[in-house]
Amino acid sequence: MINLYPIARPLLFQIEPEKAHNLTLSLMKRGLVPCGKQTNDPMLEQTLWGLKFPNPVGLSAGFDKNAEVVGPAFKMGFGFVEAGTVTPKPQHGNDKPRIFRDPANDAVINRMGFPNGGMNAFKANLEKFLSQKDRPRGVVGLNIGMNKSQAEPAKDYAILIKMLGPMADYMTINISSPNTPGLRDLQKREPLLELLGAVKEERKKACGDHPPPLLVKLAPDLDEAQQEELAKTAMDAEIDGLILTNTTLDRPEHLNSNFRNEKGGLSGQPLTEKSTQVVHNFYKLTGGKMPLIGVGGISNGRQAYEKIRAGASLVQVYSALVFKGPGLVEDINTELLTLLKADGLSHISEAVGAAHG
Repeated sequence: MINLYPIARPLLFQIEPEKAHNLTLSLMKRGLVPCGKQTNDPMLEQTLWGLKFPNPVGLSAGFDKNAEVVGPAFKMGFGFVEAGTVTPKPQHGNDKPRIFRDPANDAVINRMGFPNGGMNAFKANLEKFLSQKDRPRGVVGLNIGMNKSQAEPAKDYAILIKMLGPMADYMTINISSPNTPGLRDLQKREPLLELLGAVKEERKKACGDHPPPLLVKLAPDLDEAQQEELAKTAMDAEIDGLILTNTTLDRPEHLNSNFRNEKGGLSGQPLTEKSTQVVHNFYKLTGGKMPLIGVGGISNGRQAYEKIRAGASLVQVYSALVFKGPGLVEDINTELLTLLKADGLSHISEAVGAAHG
C-alpha cells in the first residue's frame, strides 16, 4: 500500500483536532480511507477467551465512540476493534475545544468527557455492522462507561451490559478516564468489587451460558500499593482481563508549555514507558494468569513488542494513528514478525512476559 498520509497530514493538521477526527470518521464511512492488509500470519494469531484474534493489534476505545466505523477499521488491518466509550444516555461531553495535539512530541491531550450518542444509537450502529453478510474478520469489544450525572455507577454499567452484552465479543468497564468526575474513585477495592458484582450478575441474566469476557481498563497513575490492591481485586473478582492503560495526568517537562498546561488526559509517546511499566507490574502481580491488553504510546512494532514482552497478550493503538496514519497497523504487525523471528520465536505467545525471565 502506498502511504499517502505524509502528504495528507499537513492538511489535516490545519484543521482543529476534533473536526479532523470527525472528518476521518466521515471519510471512513464512505470508504475513502485507504485500506490496509490485515496480517493473518499464523505466528501472530491467538485464541484468548475462546476468541480468535487474527493479529494482536487492536483499535483502542475512544476512536469510534458510537460504533460507526467498526467495519472500515477492520479494513485498516486491525485484528480487533474496541468501540465506545458508550454511556446509557447521550451526552455532549465537556466544553470545546477539548482535544490538543503536540506534533513535536507525537502527543495528544483530551478532556472529551465521554461524548456519545447513547446506547440506543450505539446498538443500532453495531447491529448494522453485525448483520453484514461479508463483514471483516476480527474481534469486537465494547467499552462502557457511566453518564456524568449518574450518582450510582453500577446502574449505568448494568444497563449497558443488559442492552449490549449479547452483541459483544468482549466488554470493557472503563473506570479510568480522568475526564468524568468521580470515575477514577472506582479504582479502589471495595467500590470495584461492588461494581463488578453487580455487572457480573447482570451479565449472567442477559447473556446466559455465553457471557462475553469482562475486562477492566485502569489508569497509569496508580502507585505501587494501588496496583497491588487492584491486581488482587481483579483476581478475587475473577474478571477475564485488564486493559493497561488509559491516559495520564502527568505532564513531562519537555512538552510545550501551552500544550502541557491544558487539562485532560495525556496520550501518545510521552506515555510509552509509563504504560509499559504498568503492564510489567500487573503481569508480575497476577502471576501471568490474567490476559493483559497493553495500550499507551505505541507507534511502531518495537514499542508493541516491548509491551508484549512486559506481559501484554494484545496491544491497542489510537493516538499514533493521528501522527502515522492508517498504514501504522500493517507496519506494526510486519515489524512484530521480524522481531519474533530475530529472537528465534515461532509464535507471539512465546514473547508474552518474556521480559520477566
